[in-house]
Amino acid sequence: MLAALSIRDIVLIDRLDLEFGEGLFVLTGETGAGKSILLDALSLALGSRGDVSLVRRGAAQGQVTAIFELEPSHPVFALLAADGIDVEGPLILRRVQGSDGRSRAFLNDMSVSIQLLRQVGRALVEIHGQHDERALIDPSGHRDLVDAFGGLSGQAARVGEAYAAWQDAEAALERHTAEIATSRANADYIAHALEELRLLDPKQGEEEALATRRQTMMHAEKIAAELAEALDALQGEGTDGARLAAALRRIERQSPLASGLLVPVAEALERVLAETNAARAKVEEALAQTAFEPRELETVEERLFGLRAAARKHKVQVDDLPALKERLEAELAALDVSEGRAAALAKAAAAAREAYETVALSLSQARKKAAAKLDEEVTRELAPLKLEKASFMTHIDSVPLGEGGPSGIDRVSFFVRTNPGTEPGPLMKVASGGELARVILALKVVLAARGSAPTLIFDEADAGVGGATAAAVGERLAKLATRVQVLAVTHAPQVAALASGHMLIAKEVVRGPEGETMATRVRALEGAERREEIARMLAGQTITDEARAAAMRLMNRPA
Repeated sequence: MLAALSIRDIVLIDRLDLEFGEGLFVLTGETGAGKSILLDALSLALGSRGDVSLVRRGAAQGQVTAIFELEPSHPVFALLAADGIDVEGPLILRRVQGSDGRSRAFLNDMSVSIQLLRQVGRALVEIHGQHDERALIDPSGHRDLVDAFGGLSGQAARVGEAYAAWQDAEAALERHTAEIATSRANADYIAHALEELRLLDPKQGEEEALATRRQTMMHAEKIAAELAEALDALQGEGTDGARLAAALRRIERQSPLASGLLVPVAEALERVLAETNAARAKVEEALAQTAFEPRELETVEERLFGLRAAARKHKVQVDDLPALKERLEAELAALDVSEGRAAALAKAAAAAREAYETVALSLSQARKKAAAKLDEEVTRELAPLKLEKASFMTHIDSVPLGEGGPSGIDRVSFFVRTNPGTEPGPLMKVASGGELARVILALKVVLAARGSAPTLIFDEADAGVGGATAAAVGERLAKLATRVQVLAVTHAPQVAALASGHMLIAKEVVRGPEGETMATRVRALEGAERREEIARMLAGQTITDEARAAAMRLMNRPA
């Protein structure tokens, strides 16, 4: 609840400190005394739009501080935790409005954005005026109110989860379908390219081997002549090799006569001859490779040029052709797998849609039952508020299941019919200012037990009514105040008499450096002072003994 409100230099308020408790608190006073200024100041602390016109004349800045005492389970703490703000003890909202137009917001003396302050403020206080569209008049919140009334918030959350799952499944199917479409568009090209590569059957390192062989064959005649000359030098009669072999044989025959001298020589000659024979074998091998059939060069060139043409076509290196062939084979195989996965994704999407439609339809049916009960209870509350000919109705427009959203398939709005035989319509368009305030009051009385901001403020909910109707308004406000804190700005003595706390708002002349100015003052009333104020509300400026007696009767009547 709102525990305290401190205002400094806002319009006609120079300094004001108020304390509140549980139950019904009323604010009364003459017209123009500053009741609306008090509400404007509180709204500023709750995150409403700032304005330099709110700063008291001559002041550099205005400041409003609102202190709330809340249950630890209140949802506002989760909201703050999501923003990394840990609050212990009372929650203190403070707003500073400068005369230069700058505005700052604080939560427990921590600087925060105006947007966060506004979110917190909406969770703590609901302000209902005759034309306050932020509260129950805005249809965007009607569906949530019906869900709260019917205890359907958990079911609505499951519908949201089912919708998200359905949309995720549809998105996955759509992405995969697009991938398949792209693959299908290239499938013919891939198949043709793959067939060419399969026929070509490229091998890793093949280009280098073919290029080397081609080079050899193109210069085979010259190479063969050089090799033949080398071979002649290594073999045949009269060559160095032949003479060395003959010398080695003679030395081997003489080695028994001088082994210590000749054996090392024989071994050295054997090594020379071995290397010579190895060299001759290499020359012979190379010479053999220079021999080829005339068709071989043509075959090698066709193969080499074919590989290079394929590499240019696919914009890869020749050695990358085997890997390209494997990749294209994998793509074709993946297309077949994708077709099967697409069927599985389509099945999953259909199942997710069916699951969503099941829970959405169930929620819609539950909403309609809850709405019927809400209509009955609110309409029953209208009669004592002198709207016995009026009827409240919840209009639910359900779209087809396939067109539902995260909140289900229902569009919900509150309608009212003020007189029999007339067409019902939205609250703002059909009800007058006074009627609207009473309809909202009836609605809040019904909804309060099922979730509400901890503090409700009604600005002249009794406007345009008097007598028994005003008394009924007061009774409803008092009933509502047994569940939540209620602050009511009122001109009705019947309402003021039922309050658990009464504050009088008045203007008085104050003297300052710039001379005399007007300032708004607020005084808590008790006992005789409270009786006098209620008597004034009954009789006007001249308070009679009859008015005082009537005030006492109002104050003593049972709630």
